Amino acid sequence: MSARFEELAWAATPLGEVSLRRRREPVTGREVHEVKLGEEFLMSSLFTVAEEELARLALARLTGTDLSVVVGGLGLGYTARAVLEDPRVRDLVVVDALEPVIAWHQQHLVPLGQELTTDGRCRLVHGDFFAMAAGGGLDPDHPGALADAVVVDIDHSPRHLLADGSAPFYRLTGTQALARLIRPGGVYALWSNDPPDESYLEILRAVFTDVAAEVVAFPNPLQDRTATNTVYLGTVTDRETGSTLSRSPT
Repeated sequence: MSARFEELAWAATPLGEVSLRRRREPVTGREVHEVKLGEEFLMSSLFTVAEEELARLALARLTGTDLSVVVGGLGLGYTARAVLEDPRVRDLVVVDALEPVIAWHQQHLVPLGQELTTDGRCRLVHGDFFAMAAGGGLDPDHPGALADAVVVDIDHSPRHLLADGSAPFYRLTGTQALARLIRPGGVYALWSNDPPDESYLEILRAVFTDVAAEVVAFPNPLQDRTATNTVYLGTVTDRETGSTLSRSPT
């Protein structure tokens, strides 16, 4: 095997073969870790700006302290780390359907594995995030608990899915079910590789308030251009008054 490329781990999963590889990027000279599902790239340490902004934009909408956050999708952990960088966060649950990806973090095979698994605020949970969102609970240790923020980075976009089973999550009923798991005044945030989708924004506006699609730009040295991702945001209203609330400091 070339010194420029190394497959660190491989496993079969119900979604397909998943692999972790490390390589030296010839354009930048950087060491890059990548997670692939079959031939699709799930995450690369070469491009992390939008994944980190996903967390920061969501948490920027919240006031108060003692925050409880759920992240759907672990990947290489950059969204989770950005959540933990906020000192107001008390508890973070990261849900991922790929058990090997969680194991790679626990085995410190990925750059952020040790940091995430030794932070007492962070729990890595093996589970189907979309089924949990539809079933009424995102924290298996605390059934019925509501989150201050739910931050999702799993599918490529609301239209480009890794598996057909997640499609209901992006429809009106799925969005309503998710909103019931977030405290009034809390935030939903979603990463997308595609430009803003007006049809999805209409669904979000039917459920949340202060809905936005923030375009995050970052340099792509491989193509010598600026690349963009989208972060969708929405705030949960008070279910009785219809007003938005901020969580009071505890």
